[in-house]
Amino acid sequence: MILTQFLVLGAILFSIGIYGLLSRRNAVTVLLAVELMLAAVNINLIAFEAFWTTAAAHGHIFAIFVITIAAAEVGIGLAIILMVFRNRASSNIDELDLMRW
Repeated sequence: MILTQFLVLGAILFSIGIYGLLSRRNAVTVLLAVELMLAAVNINLIAFEAFWTTAAAHGHIFAIFVITIAAAEVGIGLAIILMVFRNRASSNIDELDLMRW
């Protein structure tokens, strides 16, 4: 496989994530869109690492960091969304002014 195919796949996934982030009002779908964008970044990191073939494996290390941050983001984000849903009975992003002073 050539590098361009992976970069196009990453760009398509990132574009779908941007569209989901900007067009959706449900908080869970926004979190899924962010996860899709992070997956696109991981594809690009691994593709560039395979293309350059260095012994240091920096792309793999950064991909593991991105996966770790994504898992923490999902855990914290879902906890916040569940608490807002429990208090408001809605997960609409426009109604998230609950955390304001």
